Amino acid sequence: MSSKVAVIKIKPETVLDDYQKLMHLADYQKYLPRDKDTALKINISWHHFYPACSTTPWQLEGVIKTLLADGYSKEFIHGCHNRTVVVSAKIGEIANKHKPVLDKYGLRNIHLYEGEEWVRYEPKAKMLVLDKIFPEGIHIPRRLIGENIIHLPTMKTHIFTTMTGAMKNAFGGLLHEKRHWTHSVIHETLVDLLTIQKEIHSGVFAVMDGSFAGDGPGPRCMVPYVKDFALASADQVAIDAISAKMMGFDPMSLKFIRLAHEAGLGVGDPKEIEVVGEDIANVNFGFKMERTTFASRGQEFIYWGPLKPLENFLLRTVLAPWSYLASILYHDYYWLPCIGRKRVKEMLKTGWGKLFQSY
Repeated sequence: MSSKVAVIKIKPETVLDDYQKLMHLADYQKYLPRDKDTALKINISWHHFYPACSTTPWQLEGVIKTLLADGYSKEFIHGCHNRTVVVSAKIGEIANKHKPVLDKYGLRNIHLYEGEEWVRYEPKAKMLVLDKIFPEGIHIPRRLIGENIIHLPTMKTHIFTTMTGAMKNAFGGLLHEKRHWTHSVIHETLVDLLTIQKEIHSGVFAVMDGSFAGDGPGPRCMVPYVKDFALASADQVAIDAISAKMMGFDPMSLKFIRLAHEAGLGVGDPKEIEVVGEDIANVNFGFKMERTTFASRGQEFIYWGPLKPLENFLLRTVLAPWSYLASILYHDYYWLPCIGRKRVKEMLKTGWGKLFQSY
């Protein structure tokens, strides 16, 4: 089994055309039927703008413009948002300039937690963990069943999965706000979610932005770098594997990629992946993903460390709101103003930063 991942260099001056070239290199039209609704699964990892953290406006616009130019009806395309207990999609879609892009093209903007029916779904394939985490049933948004989906992740690290990309982008859309219950088995969860996606979607595709890329305790407390890359593929495992390799990680050492590869859900071994476009043989960002913040170390202690026996008590009972409040206080009221804002200001001086400000 082999898969194709398109990788190109992108520039602020030509980025919309660059994304069209990227999607065509990846043969996206083969995987996304025109007569089906297409959900653009926007990633908002923080309701503040932080480079490499969330879907970029040019990534979103590049995909929309390409779809419309290739004959996909705007009536069949919509932005798609999820809810988390610590991140506001309503604030984030403004701060990250997603909503202005959707409004510009007259596209629907759907928040899956508002007025959308969630139904119990019985997967045809055997689940690794989701049926045990949610014994009352796995509930997913009805509207996603039968739709195409285009995931819009960025190149960044993550404290739970080392790196995050297309596979984890489904984590928000398919699971409700109690999805944090799965964090201790996050790798198996991502494999289960990809299994479900292959059962319910008419087409699955991913377009990943690496104009900025982030290293460190992601997805929020990262050090952002300008990298000028973009990736696309219909294979969610392969695009994550190539992104991981470019960032400096061994893809098959990452459990979620290895498990998905072994389950035949995609290709995780770079030797079996056809990379078209840019020659990335010598690309290595040298990222490390070290858990260096108080918040990331605390989460590590709860999910995999000495506080593991207390996980259920701390995160699944009436005490759970303490963890949400602690995260908001730490990230929004300490880390961002004291550390993150300086990094944002530096990145806004770059070509990509200036492009962001122009939206």
